[in-house]
Amino acid sequence: MFQTFIFLLTIGLIIAYILLNPLLIKQKRNRLKRRPFPPLWDAIIENNIPIYLCLAPAEIRRLQGHIQVFLAEKQFIGCQGLQVTEEMKLTIAAGACLLLLNGRETYFPRLRSILVYPSAYLVNETTYTGNYVVEERRVARLGESWTADQLILSWEQVKQDTRNWKDGHNVVLHEFAHQLDQEDGKAEGVPILPQKSDYAIWAKVMTEEYQILCNDIQRGRNTVMDSYGATNPAEFFAVATETFFEKPHQLLKQHRSLYEQLQYYYQLDPIQWV
Repeated sequence: MFQTFIFLLTIGLIIAYILLNPLLIKQKRNRLKRRPFPPLWDAIIENNIPIYLCLAPAEIRRLQGHIQVFLAEKQFIGCQGLQVTEEMKLTIAAGACLLLLNGRETYFPRLRSILVYPSAYLVNETTYTGNYVVEERRVARLGESWTADQLILSWEQVKQDTRNWKDGHNVVLHEFAHQLDQEDGKAEGVPILPQKSDYAIWAKVMTEEYQILCNDIQRGRNTVMDSYGATNPAEFFAVATETFFEKPHQLLKQHRSLYEQLQYYYQLDPIQWV
């Protein structure tokens, strides 16, 4: 009888924890958001994220709150002897949290660790060339987003991207867009959308725009988006995100449907910031 009681009590506690855990997490995050934002942090972000001072005051406050949550929940690991500084953490966190600025507070739930290399890093890449032939080679990378729990960045590339905000290249925006795409465990260029009815519109617009980019690249035309977006739909979404935040006027002018789809998804209009 006593053992049955203990068993039922244990089950009850487990169920209570599962039910209360999201509420406790939300309460903890709200406490973090209410903390005063250190002036030094504000100065670092102002210096490293050119778009920061273009945000509305309410947007700045939201971004600061998201950054505090992000820094509390994610682990930064320096690689190849790199010592991760406060500047590195804040610069990466601010760029990542721009994607969460309005209406999205999941904070990249699959992500646990951010590995930061001093510069480009080498990885072994395996490719299948057909007829059961496998090629393995060493390639340089500037960033990667894994569907498990890690994201990798080159700090040298992060710095270069922050200095050239309007060139459409941003490794932080790119890799964290992959994180949004991978929230459901798959990397296919389709993030979790607000409503079921949104998926049909998303598929139509993104498929058409992806094909336009592929055709333009094949014909040697100049494109507002980087050609890497033609690799596959997952890379298309990540590159489109970079372009949306860094070259909004050009994207709207040349690809209105794509711009409006990203504007709906991110609930932002970067044109207001430029």
